[in-house]
Amino acid sequence: MHIPDGFLAAKVWIPAWGAAAGAIGLCSRKTSVAVGQKTIPVMGVTAAFIFAAQMLNFPIAGGVSGHLLGGAIAATLLGPYAGFLVITVVLTVQCLIFQDGGLTTLGANIMNMAFVGTSCVYPIVRLGDSIMPKKTGVVLGAALAGWVSVVAASFFCSLELGFSGRAPIALVVPAMVGVHSVIGIGEAIITGFFVGFLLKTRPDLVWSAAKSGRRRT
Repeated sequence: MHIPDGFLAAKVWIPAWGAAAGAIGLCSRKTSVAVGQKTIPVMGVTAAFIFAAQMLNFPIAGGVSGHLLGGAIAATLLGPYAGFLVITVVLTVQCLIFQDGGLTTLGANIMNMAFVGTSCVYPIVRLGDSIMPKKTGVVLGAALAGWVSVVAASFFCSLELGFSGRAPIALVVPAMVGVHSVIGIGEAIITGFFVGFLLKTRPDLVWSAAKSGRRRT
């Protein structure tokens, strides 16, 4: 889902860069107000974990593979604003050092994987927590948010490719969303397992569980 240079028309990647810059500014201000001393090292550790985890691909079918996006994990641990910044840093490092995604398309990649991937987490986790007992709702909510984040990101990515004339929207949207619906299952499993582990060992690190007001044992 890391869009390379040359795949998006200027009419798409320039506004995407503007939206990404605005989101970075907003999230930076929100994070600077809300972040505590304990949160800063957690942001660093989370970024390092997601960066390393994204290096590992898991096979899907027919030569297609996927990897963790990490937006749901980052937002569950840190909240949507700090989580967005963490994924943005990861994507930027991957772009500049490993050429994973283009520089002109970095704004679009940030909006797809960082913004979309973190903004949907808290409402879904809170919904799961309100329905299911104890910590099960938080874990299932985080897992569902992981799946939604991948599918939603692929949807916006396919729209960008379609509007850039790379392929007809009627073809690229179902193709991208279909494949990433399967990839999202892996994201959901990893996210649910990781959040469940933290709820057992360090529940104080799980921002979404704390914000739900129902951090229960």
